[in-house]
Amino acid sequence: MPHASTAAQAAVTTQFPGKKPLIISGPCSAETEQQLLETCTQLAATGRVDMLRAGIWKPRTKPGMFEGIGKTGLPWLRQARQLTGLPTTVEVATPQHVEDALAYDVDVLWIGARTTVNPFSVQALADALRGVKVPVFVKNPVHPDLELWLGAVERLAQAGIADIGLIHRGFASYGNTEYRNAPMWHLPIEIRRRLPSLPLICDPSHICGNRTGLAAVAQQSIDLDFDGLMLESHIDPDNAWSDAKQQVTPQRLAELLDSLTWRQHTSTEPEFLDKLARLRTQIDQLDDEILHLLGRRMQVSESIGHYKKENNITILQARRWNEILERALRKGDQLGLTADFIRQYFDAVHLESINRQNSVMNK
Repeated sequence: MPHASTAAQAAVTTQFPGKKPLIISGPCSAETEQQLLETCTQLAATGRVDMLRAGIWKPRTKPGMFEGIGKTGLPWLRQARQLTGLPTTVEVATPQHVEDALAYDVDVLWIGARTTVNPFSVQALADALRGVKVPVFVKNPVHPDLELWLGAVERLAQAGIADIGLIHRGFASYGNTEYRNAPMWHLPIEIRRRLPSLPLICDPSHICGNRTGLAAVAQQSIDLDFDGLMLESHIDPDNAWSDAKQQVTPQRLAELLDSLTWRQHTSTEPEFLDKLARLRTQIDQLDDEILHLLGRRMQVSESIGHYKKENNITILQARRWNEILERALRKGDQLGLTADFIRQYFDAVHLESINRQNSVMNK
């Protein structure tokens, strides 16, 4: 069977609105008809929003919490669509949700993070969508598992869904305090590498869990060439029935979008392209040098492994490892390298060295 990314990429075409950036906004939850229609009308009036969102069914951590207005809210969303002329999107988690949403003319569906994490649930949705021509966004799973994200895309592609997009909403991280869901940017970067034809948008609201960090996260995603944003908006955020801290008014949303620096993917200017090509050549040469040095380092590690084996010495030498790391941190600081980068880099190098020595020990 082909790798998930290969199979999905081969089956999926991109027919989402061609505008970039694609801006999706609306309340976390549809609460009342008035709240939803006023929010959507004000969002449309900003001229900055391309698609309206609203939570109809809300997966909650504990029973007794507000779990969404349910099917009752779908006629309100359809009315918002008629009033504004903007397409609509909702989260679906069960085949019945799919049936109800499509019955009320919802234009785009999305699969939430708590659903993406469960292959059985994703397959049930894929089966319910078989033969239906509707775009579907897939949010990353709650846990930082790239294969689950890719697997969800493949299940939809195999069901014949020809229009699939991706939403990065951050990942659960133990002990994290700065974000509600850590962005872990390397994961959306990797899924973009594997599925370059699929639109990828960022959901700063769920990454931040507050209003203060929205602009910074949105700008980061723009700088990484994301295709759009999903931001939650409410006419009275402080009194929202769910996720009040991360929602902004439609007016504030427009101000936030205006404050961002929108960047283009590339340039056709010959001077830019020539200089960029020369700098990239330097990067390639330096990468080659680094790889050659790493290869030599691992050869030395193997020699140390043979010497330890001959003298019946353990592979891990904690004191020596601490010396290497502390020296690297000092040197890295002098060279303008962050401590986090040095730790991650040397952790990877150390693990490879241990694996090499373990192979020598157990030949």
